[in-house]
Amino acid sequence: MSEPAAEVHINEALVANLLREQHPDLTGLPIHPVGSGWDNAIFRLGSDLLVRLPRRALSVPLMVQEQRWLPALAPGLPLPIPVPIRTGLPGSGYPWPWSITAWFPGTTAENVAAEHLGSVAVQLGRFVRTLHRPAPADAPLNPYRGIPLAQRDERTRNGISALEALREGVLSAWSESLEIAGWDGPPIWLHGDLHPFNLVVSQGRLSAVIDFGDLCAGDPATDLAVAWMLFPLPVRSVFQDAVGVDADTWRRGRGWAIALGVALLGGGERMAMIGRRALCAVLQDD
Repeated sequence: MSEPAAEVHINEALVANLLREQHPDLTGLPIHPVGSGWDNAIFRLGSDLLVRLPRRALSVPLMVQEQRWLPALAPGLPLPIPVPIRTGLPGSGYPWPWSITAWFPGTTAENVAAEHLGSVAVQLGRFVRTLHRPAPADAPLNPYRGIPLAQRDERTRNGISALEALREGVLSAWSESLEIAGWDGPPIWLHGDLHPFNLVVSQGRLSAVIDFGDLCAGDPATDLAVAWMLFPLPVRSVFQDAVGVDADTWRRGRGWAIALGVALLGGGERMAMIGRRALCAVLQDD
């Protein structure tokens, strides 16, 4: 699960050329690379904007669905999300659509101070509760998120088999998760990739939820996995109360924490840290 290589070369000069061609009023603003993830290269534009460009072909549909759906979802949500302020087309040798969004100041949530975790848990729980409403019939689906846990069984067991000290406990918890009743309601809007690196914290408060590339409809338990990735045991209960799900959905969320935690172990040092945290938290529940 190492980070896939970029399929195009993206740098400040390319971003400047695209802006000059398509958004000339933004030409001249400072452009600084922020980094890149699996899907997008990211550049800060001036003090208030961010440019996101797909770095491989598989990421293009994710960018397109953000452009389509986030403007409709944002007005009802209690926290800012990266709604495209401007969109871009292929140009200057770059082959795909791209977006300009707001820049959200702050830091990602993986190391939020302990004294702020309770308020973050309440904010995040309310955000998830608000997002989790029935999705329209044409909402995107995801073959890996929002699906029945049983469809993740083989890949999850393969990942668990590579564990050492935690193997038996995690395998037992995973087996228990597969026995929980599945989601029997309508497909629900999901963030799809809700983990600490997609949460922005500023001055001890959750200030934005970012990276909706995996936005999809399905089982709301998928998004609950973040509770085990971020919150220690007492604070997980605060999040659980704020999100307000039934007992089976919460327990499936624990199963998703296992499935995604195991997957994150192969995603680089920072992601592996979150994966280990999630698996240890799952075992603390017993």
